[in-house]
Amino acid sequence: MDVNGKPFRTIWLKADEPTVIQIIDQRHLPHRFVIEDLRTVQDVAIALKEMHVRGAGVIGASAGYGMYLASLEAKAQEKFEVQGFLMAMGAKLCATRPTAVNLEWAVNRQLEAVAPLGNDIEAIIKKTLEVAGAIALEDIQLCKSIGEHGFELIQALSNKKQGDTVNILTHCNAGWLGCVDNGTATSPIYEAHRKGLKVHVWVDETRPRNQGARLTAWELGQQGVPHTVIPDNVGGHLMQHGMVDIVIVGSDRTSYTGDVANKIGTYLKALAAKDNNIPFYVALTYSAFDWTISDGVKQIPIEQRDATEVKYIKGLKDGEITEVLLTPENSPAVNYGFDVTPARLITGLITDRGVCPASAEGIANLYPDLSPVVL
Repeated sequence: MDVNGKPFRTIWLKADEPTVIQIIDQRHLPHRFVIEDLRTVQDVAIALKEMHVRGAGVIGASAGYGMYLASLEAKAQEKFEVQGFLMAMGAKLCATRPTAVNLEWAVNRQLEAVAPLGNDIEAIIKKTLEVAGAIALEDIQLCKSIGEHGFELIQALSNKKQGDTVNILTHCNAGWLGCVDNGTATSPIYEAHRKGLKVHVWVDETRPRNQGARLTAWELGQQGVPHTVIPDNVGGHLMQHGMVDIVIVGSDRTSYTGDVANKIGTYLKALAAKDNNIPFYVALTYSAFDWTISDGVKQIPIEQRDATEVKYIKGLKDGEITEVLLTPENSPAVNYGFDVTPARLITGLITDRGVCPASAEGIANLYPDLSPVVL
């Protein structure tokens, strides 16, 4: 996607220094566009934990490149038992964001790819770089497919409204910043915008880190998509008054039965949509499915983040990004990063293979090669 008219991905190999990974450091957006160099596994772990990068797709890509950096470290440190070192580094990366299944998926994909290579460090370095690049490229292609499938839903609404504006509500940032490019929830929106449909996006601010207000609004603005930032609690009001035609959100982990873990507050949007008969869709690639989990509410691990994210807020003042205390200094706070929306509240899943019901059977129909459900 474009930043000031220049195409960017969220993560890439540094052109003149192929042992360095570069990312867009999302902590500084929308006020500053900062590119950060990642040189070690520890750099990647910090970037994941402290949300320099966030979003299922780019989390997976970061993990893939993190394992490439781990192989370089193994060579530099003259590690004899390379496989054991890589497994330890993979576990370190996985511990940073426990809810996002793409992280574990990418690490395991790397470990499986290098397992036959023993301790041949040169072959391992070559293979981990190859797999990291493949993960990133695949994410781009899968998100593009989501856009094509989701476009049909927006087009149908546009036709129903005789070409009038389709109002889409989204939560958090499931945009290209949360992937390598295109995004998941935003990919159908970008596709519709490119093809000339009139669309408008209600952008939930998404407290406490404000990924909607900071990131989704910024990237929609960069692509010229009409949008309006709203407080998280406004969505229900808009739905009651016919101002929302469809809700599209992303997923950090989805059970094979259709329960969806996404940024905290998603469940409340699904409840409001259900009460107002508004279609509620989740956009995701196959790597966001957890094929071992049948009950998302009970089984998906929910990350608890530092309470300071709730108590403090960051913004631009006098040209500087400043942190401000919101709450009484001694008041405790809790910070659950995600909630789970049960499948019964979800109209459908927009995937890289098509749109399906949020059910074990619906998912298995699209992914018979991956789902444990036998049809």
